[in-house]
Amino acid sequence: MGREITLTAADGSGTFTAYLAEPASGTGPGIVVIQEIFGVNADVRAKADAWAEKGYFALAPDLFWRQEPGVQLTDKTDEEWQKAMALLNGFDVEKGVEDLKTTIDALRDTNGCTGKIGTVGFCLGGRLAYLCGTRTNADANVSYYGVTIENMLDEAANITKPMLMHIACEDKFVSKEAQAQIHAALDDHPQVTIYDYPGQEHAFTRINGQHFNQEATDLAHGRTTEFFEKHLK
Repeated sequence: MGREITLTAADGSGTFTAYLAEPASGTGPGIVVIQEIFGVNADVRAKADAWAEKGYFALAPDLFWRQEPGVQLTDKTDEEWQKAMALLNGFDVEKGVEDLKTTIDALRDTNGCTGKIGTVGFCLGGRLAYLCGTRTNADANVSYYGVTIENMLDEAANITKPMLMHIACEDKFVSKEAQAQIHAALDDHPQVTIYDYPGQEHAFTRINGQHFNQEATDLAHGRTTEFFEKHLK
């Protein structure tokens, strides 16, 4: 089990919480776990805990704090979906990236952290993990079914650190056309590796989610684990 810590926004507008899971060894690299549109919920915390079990400091910041602190939703009800979509529509991506920079810096300064930092994000977090690769000094970045990345491909030239991307081929939030655009722009990028998951829908790794698939999740997480072991350890 992890604990909540408090971080101060770089723009001086306030503070926000982040869920920190620490490795039993007390030392290791760091991974910033970036939320979906449902906040830092049980799924995100479980993912952070899993990284801690693998020997990483894992820190999951509350990126919706400027709208509503402490959001924890599921994908089980229409009411929760409506709230999650409203939060997404009101989300300031630029401020979100600023908060992720703050989170990365805080994790680097955490006692016991080696200073090597990766990011891993899902859905909205997948978009933000891509932007961490284009706008931050994170050492490695992993995007799971990131949304609207096709609109940000002009930033690809800024990617200088390794990036791994997981694409769900039947993703209703990332069209076939968008997937093709991502491949066309990034397949030949020396820092980017993309894996497609045929037959999988958006959020196929969301624990207890509507489209959770154990086999595809194990495959994707295995690739991510190898990626971070190579680039962070």
